[in-house]
Amino acid sequence: MKRAGDSDDPSTHEVIVVGGGIAGLSAAIYLGRAQRDVLVIDSGHSMAKWEPVVQNYLGFPNGVGGEELLKNGCTQAKRYDARFVHDEIKSASTRKSVFVLKGKRKSYRTKRLLIATGIFHLPPEIPGVKQCLGHSMFFCKDCDGYRVRGKRIAIVGANNEAIEYALGMLDYSACVIVATNGKRPRWDRRHARWLEEYEIPVARKRIREVDQRKRKIRALGFATGRSVKIDYLFTTRGDIFHNQLAKKLGAKLDPDGQIKVDHCMRTTLPRLYAAGCVTPANCQMIIAAGQGAAAAQAINRDLFEESLASHSLRRVREEQLEDKRTVPEVSKPKPKRRKQ
Repeated sequence: MKRAGDSDDPSTHEVIVVGGGIAGLSAAIYLGRAQRDVLVIDSGHSMAKWEPVVQNYLGFPNGVGGEELLKNGCTQAKRYDARFVHDEIKSASTRKSVFVLKGKRKSYRTKRLLIATGIFHLPPEIPGVKQCLGHSMFFCKDCDGYRVRGKRIAIVGANNEAIEYALGMLDYSACVIVATNGKRPRWDRRHARWLEEYEIPVARKRIREVDQRKRKIRALGFATGRSVKIDYLFTTRGDIFHNQLAKKLGAKLDPDGQIKVDHCMRTTLPRLYAAGCVTPANCQMIIAAGQGAAAAQAINRDLFEESLASHSLRRVREEQLEDKRTVPEVSKPKPKRRKQ
């Protein structure tokens, strides 16, 4: 039996999930199967769309496209009566125990809110590089290091993280360079020593363009007129966390701007949850899916305990008792046959 959002206010949903990416869809599936009144508000900006082939998602030995994962996840959630709207939430507030969300199209009310708005990776400001996203230009060595084994790799960055990326890529390839793109190096002495110890070359000039054919990078062209032949490019320029709703509601963030959560994906604000790449978790699709499921389980438990405290579950039970079909039929045992 599908529960209504609120017996006194039908317009108030039990749960709203903001974000239709991997974390949000996973949560919607679990909440739908728990027969919760769940609405997913999706702006359509999931970064999963950038991934033409996801090679490390469990159950897909030949890989799976990010858009295919999103499409299948949406279909699966709808199968369990999760509802979807396309909208972009611009502000959020609380009124008593209800979250009020204002989108571009309309306003929404909910008893529990899950923020699964994700992250945006900033590509380097290099002409020609955006076309290569997900094909020969990547952000995550944990996700994509395996696919670049034995290839020529450039790490664009000028900080400690860039050096650590370059060192980590040595597990996959012997040909790794760091390109600062004309930025002044900001790595410390220890990382500078590692560059020397492991003999990793550094290209310090501004990158003029990326030479690519059909989204496959062939070389980096520098402002000096020189070029370096490479096959793949990784960047550590920085991330933008879509944390605006959490900030407006007063939930705490960490120094990087990620929403602080506990092991049940609860934020520091009651009834507010967060999951996926907008939290401090390692930004992997399969981890986002797990976080979405964990958040949904915690929300479902929270709502169940509330129904006991408010006696709303009793009202549901009274409706069941009126049907007079609450006890399984019991058949009498057949009499034993007498032995002849």
